[in-house]
Amino acid sequence: MQKHIIYPILIAALGIAIVSCNQTNTGQKNSGALGYDTTITGTVTAELTDAPLVPKPLEYTSPKRVIVKLEVIEKVMKIADSTDYTFWTFGGKVPGKFIRVRQGDLVDFTLINMPDSKLPHNIDLHAVNGPGGGAAVTLIAPGQSKRFQFRALNPGLYVYHCATGPVGMHIANGMYGLILVEPQSGMKKVDKEYYIMQGDFYTVNKFGAKGLQEFDMEKAIREDADYVLFNGRVNANAGANAMPAEINETVRLYVGNGGPNLTSSFHVIGEIFDKVFIEGGATENNNVQTTTIPAGGSAIVEMKMDVPGTYHIVDHAIFRTFHKGALAQIKVGGEEIPEIFGKLEVEE
Repeated sequence: MQKHIIYPILIAALGIAIVSCNQTNTGQKNSGALGYDTTITGTVTAELTDAPLVPKPLEYTSPKRVIVKLEVIEKVMKIADSTDYTFWTFGGKVPGKFIRVRQGDLVDFTLINMPDSKLPHNIDLHAVNGPGGGAAVTLIAPGQSKRFQFRALNPGLYVYHCATGPVGMHIANGMYGLILVEPQSGMKKVDKEYYIMQGDFYTVNKFGAKGLQEFDMEKAIREDADYVLFNGRVNANAGANAMPAEINETVRLYVGNGGPNLTSSFHVIGEIFDKVFIEGGATENNNVQTTTIPAGGSAIVEMKMDVPGTYHIVDHAIFRTFHKGALAQIKVGGEEIPEIFGKLEVEE
């Protein structure tokens, strides 16, 4: 009876070993299981950007080994003009760095927890096909680093976040970002690309209270957010920090929702999304007014800017905009076009 049990286990173990060997032999041409040539043709270092900036579109067309190094940094930053908060970050900002790779790439990923951090952290990338999305192999104490690799199999826009317990607390303190896996054919060229990520924050005191604010676990459990923000701060990309564009330009927004709790009703006042790639995937919807983005989800939206002016980006669960900070802006320059939009005199 024991032989019947042991033999399948040995065979399974050998199978795992064979698969592992095949995966590490990246120089061998392989166009079988994935339906395209997965031969690694070189090594590149990923360009990583802070919101609202996006890395340049990728120019290569064959799979590369892509080097990504991401630092975990715990730091006090402004959550509002007179309000500080201790954020936990990927790369020193909220949201974390935008990562851009291509379908078929082999991503060589290193996570570094800075020595002055107080807590262990890890990362779960929703773009990963593998247990935990990388979380189990990247758990690191302060001062440590860990490295793993994954093949970017599925094109789309994916959230990444910390998955160290209590998971909700790590996410609520700002540990999330986006990774774009371009399709093999690349992304269609547009005039402007921007990175926006929504998150909900929970503080002991109410919205706008001055000074350093502490995280409130009870409010987080009740999903009673004090702040709902785009890019980690009140007016992070509004007013003088509005994202620029010109009339007749097509603007593409890579939008994520870190949560940890709230669903976003993402809307741009005065614009209609010409295209929405629903939940960051391949399904395209057209002529959309408001798109739903779940916590831990994303969307890619595109719109042609027809007339000049300031366009307000909001969560159309509208109290979040007027009372909790969910506002960003696109400032569009150019000449007025009355045939599309303009004032008329009142007829007597």
